[in-house]
Amino acid sequence: MTYKNFTLDVDADGIAHIVWDMAGKSMNVIDITVMDDLDAIVDRVAEDEAITGAVIASGKPTFSGGADLTMLEGLLREFHGQRSKDPEGAAKLLFDGSRRLTLIFRKLETCGKPFVAAINGTCMGGATELALACHARVAAEGDAVKMALPEIKVGLFPGAGGTQRVMRMAEAQPGLQFLLQGRTLSADKAKAMKLVDEIAPAKKLVATAVRMLKDGVDPVKPWDKKGFKLPNGPIYSPAGFQFWPAANAIYRRETHDNYPGARGILQSVYEGLQLPMDQALTVESRYFAHVLQSPEAAAMIRSLFVSMQELNKGARRPEDIKPNKIRKIGILGAGFMGAGIAYVTAKAGIDVVLIDRDQEAADKGKAHSDQLVSKAVQRGRATAEDKEQLLARITPTADYDLLADCDLVIEAVFEDREIKRVVTEKAEAVLKPRAIYASNTSTLPISSLAEASKRPKNFIGIHFFSPVDKMMLVEVIMGKKTGDKALAMALDYIKAIKKTPIVVNDSRGFYTSRVVMTYIREGLMMLADGVPAAMIENCGRMAGMPVGPLSLGDEVALDLAWKIVSATRKDLGVKYVEGPLDNILEEMVVKRERFGRKNGKGFYDYDGRDKSLWPGIPEVTGKPKPASAFSVEELKQRFLVMQALETARIFEEKCLTDVREADVGSILGFGFAPFTGGTISYIDGMGTAAFTELCRKFTKKWGPRFKPNKLLRDMAKTDERFYTRFAPEKNAEEQKAA
Repeated sequence: MTYKNFTLDVDADGIAHIVWDMAGKSMNVIDITVMDDLDAIVDRVAEDEAITGAVIASGKPTFSGGADLTMLEGLLREFHGQRSKDPEGAAKLLFDGSRRLTLIFRKLETCGKPFVAAINGTCMGGATELALACHARVAAEGDAVKMALPEIKVGLFPGAGGTQRVMRMAEAQPGLQFLLQGRTLSADKAKAMKLVDEIAPAKKLVATAVRMLKDGVDPVKPWDKKGFKLPNGPIYSPAGFQFWPAANAIYRRETHDNYPGARGILQSVYEGLQLPMDQALTVESRYFAHVLQSPEAAAMIRSLFVSMQELNKGARRPEDIKPNKIRKIGILGAGFMGAGIAYVTAKAGIDVVLIDRDQEAADKGKAHSDQLVSKAVQRGRATAEDKEQLLARITPTADYDLLADCDLVIEAVFEDREIKRVVTEKAEAVLKPRAIYASNTSTLPISSLAEASKRPKNFIGIHFFSPVDKMMLVEVIMGKKTGDKALAMALDYIKAIKKTPIVVNDSRGFYTSRVVMTYIREGLMMLADGVPAAMIENCGRMAGMPVGPLSLGDEVALDLAWKIVSATRKDLGVKYVEGPLDNILEEMVVKRERFGRKNGKGFYDYDGRDKSLWPGIPEVTGKPKPASAFSVEELKQRFLVMQALETARIFEEKCLTDVREADVGSILGFGFAPFTGGTISYIDGMGTAAFTELCRKFTKKWGPRFKPNKLLRDMAKTDERFYTRFAPEKNAEEQKAA
């Protein structure tokens, strides 16, 4: 029998060598055809008396990226299409469709023949569940193996037996953390958790799996034998009574019950571990089907899987521009941001010229890369050779002449127009004609900065987020005269350093900086309203933000916020309207020199990594009212509504034109409540009519900053959704026309 995605050969010892190698794909993924193949392969192995056992390996550099979630999107569309006509039939369709992989893996597990998974490179999601269903696992040594169940990050949970097998194999605490955090394991860590049995050199991976089969692999899993005991003992036991209440409390603290997927993990595990495996898998499948139809899962799958993949693959790249071969880039400014850009660039195999005002400052910038790669070596994520090669790619200097053969130059100096003008002119004096020049500015309009350039078509904004090595988003800003070649170069570079781009048009603050400042501002406005500082911080986190607004203000730096306010006031002149925000920042920055974490004093007092709210906040804002005077739910909504409203305004101004970029950018750029799917999905989730009405309610109660803009009011008349009006395909047509 032939298979579309696998080959199956039986050796002289009766061992079936199953090689997974999907045609036309760089990585194996689980789709309908793969499930069909696996189903037939398990039957073949079980029924063929000549086969004594099987090894499943990949024919590609990695094992598998897991399931193709667009498959689930299709299942959901079918479910919703049938739901109104035949609710019971639709529910059965969703349940049966979403658990097919579970049944295939269970059939493999109980077929009576031993399977060994030979894991190389990436092994994610459903592929990890396949490996766990096998009777033994061997992983390649070194740092190449990355094993995870990351479904929680897109609003789901491992629904093909992952919750049940992990918790029957690993200790309870690391097992639950692995599931709830979507943590990625190296081969060594996976073995320490007992999720992998052996580690072998990559070249001997299959040979080791064959040897394991010959030595004897039990074809019956421990939990299918009488007397099986969980690693931590029964749920209802002294150890269980200590663990499970604490686990639930930690879950509540970390998620604020915003994520149905995380709740589904706890429920599946807690209930499933009290049942035999087949019943436990049914429980898991029921919770999975329930979570799958939640609005949170739909929004997260769309933004954090489908849209992110499309953006990473160049959805916004001009089609008629040839791909750029980027060999060398220049970076102007070797401070924390410039040094971070140098590191990720060199890590991607691109040569870097790192320039600062003198050699000492440039050398200090390179030392940042040395520190980062040295930590990676210590943690086993890089080798000494990797370190040597990375550092060799970075040339620190004060000599602008070394920029002559750079394909791209990124300016990362202080947010000062004059300094930026000077370095732009010095760089352009030596750049080759086709080179692209980019400014890493977070607030200053690109078109105005491009006035210092003699070739504004080649001038673009590339806004990184700090710390550069950890933050995955890069915001590309199109000036009024920026050309397609500059855009293509920026997107090709971002793809090379393996980050996610969004493209926005020029404006003050662009998208991410502008919206995140509204979150900080709303926190300050709450202080002025008399809301206790601790309540503000807690409500920010409860709303789904990664940190409270006062803490974020300290991290961004209050003196920077004051500079932005002052610059905006200067630019707008008489049109600028002063408010409590100005007074609080002036008190904190000008009068008390509380700049934030940078000088250990802000809304928090800092002592190393420890921090506590500054007791003197009431001296600046006045005595707070009792917490009981405010609604927690309303405070949470204020935070989310304000950020979403500002996003709608940015759409009206055509700074943003693509809903995918709005949602992905809001989550990756400033941590907007991921369970909502992003700022635009938050509006669409309740409908523009309901959102506009909420804005009007808040306008009456909290002031004109909540007034809905014209675009929202127009859309609210018919309850039109952003994903309808600004659909990606419509956006593509408009871009072509432009």
